Amino acid sequence: PKVATGVVVEYEGKVLLVRRNHEPAYGRWSFPSGFVDAGEIVEEAAAREVLEETQVDVRIDRLLGIYSTAGEPTIFVAFAGTATGGDPGPGDEEVMEIGLYPPDELPELAFPHDPAILTAWHEWREIR
Repeated sequence: PKVATGVVVEYEGKVLLVRRNHEPAYGRWSFPSGFVDAGEIVEEAAAREVLEETQVDVRIDRLLGIYSTAGEPTIFVAFAGTATGGDPGPGDEEVMEIGLYPPDELPELAFPHDPAILTAWHEWREIR
């Protein structure tokens, strides 16, 4: 199995998304995400991926969930995060565009688990 991580980042009241510049889901919107390196702490990998892809520093606030699909090798660990600095912009070749969207006006997202991740994020925002 491979472990990937992603973050629903709140930036000035909006959700920070990236338009993917690679497969799978080329050209689709997603949360900043990527694979965890061997020996890396998952939360640190999540913050690193956000910075690499968006040029935004993030504080990891809460685990939203762990998602997997039968027959698929990737385990996805989703977090909620808050931007703490930086100016959003494509940070590496994996991202073609950055988007900032009101939480209730997000574009269609790339992956099957994304609706469940957003539900967990909205529930967390209501209780914090």
